[in-house]
Amino acid sequence: MGGLLLVDNRMMRIRFTKMQGAGNDFVVLDETRERFNLGPAHYRFLADRHFGVGADQILTVRPAPQADVDFEYVIHNADGGEVEQCGNGSRCFVRFVQEQGLTSKSSVRVKVHGGVIELHALANGQVKVDMGVPVFINQAQQLHLSHGESPTVAVVSMGNPHAVQLVQDVATAPVLSQGPLIENHAAFPKRINAGFMQIVSRSEIRLRVFERGVGETLSCGTGACAAVVTGIQWGLLDANVLVHTQGGDLTIAWQGDGASVWMTGPATSVFQGEINLPDNL
Repeated sequence: MGGLLLVDNRMMRIRFTKMQGAGNDFVVLDETRERFNLGPAHYRFLADRHFGVGADQILTVRPAPQADVDFEYVIHNADGGEVEQCGNGSRCFVRFVQEQGLTSKSSVRVKVHGGVIELHALANGQVKVDMGVPVFINQAQQLHLSHGESPTVAVVSMGNPHAVQLVQDVATAPVLSQGPLIENHAAFPKRINAGFMQIVSRSEIRLRVFERGVGETLSCGTGACAAVVTGIQWGLLDANVLVHTQGGDLTIAWQGDGASVWMTGPATSVFQGEINLPDNL
């Protein structure tokens, strides 16, 4: 069953699935049979929580573009911009292709803008993802913000860029004030995700993330990976860490330089539906 339904020459209706992973929520589109040819305004409309479906990101499933992968998927943030990677979305991706009958495999390889990732659906309902090798860009960069604060951040890429800082308590951390300033700081011309990490123990952290092009989300998979590898590099964390986000828990494992980061967490389908895309977008 295709996902594109032509209503008339001015409007089209598309099928979608709403999913969430630890509270990070997504609209998932199936373009394995046909392309919808959506633009940034369409993605903004779908993500809008008042006029559209509502989501942090839009995930689009496409056929494999090369022989060594099973699928391709494309990620757009709520502001309509395409991004390289989405950790919580990748877990939802593998659940989606299984539930929609697009694959019978429990493990798939998927091409994303930031590279190729491996996804493993586990028997206990969790999904384990090989998020690739982290790239450390700057382990101690001081940012001078417009309101006078100068946090020190580690800048690390998990396919998409993150600036991670330590805080005493995530509940009172300046996520909403510093987040947009860090995201749009002159040091990051393509913008960046801002992570605020509280160390609970060597095997446990609390995390809030202000995501590029979205704002604060209930959870961020790549942000959890970036925070944990930063904590390990700083000598504060062990190789396996439980990450508490506002939307749920993730488990991150990293064995050190040259190794992939492994993320395990939930992925849930919420509902399916159809929506008309307005003709004035």
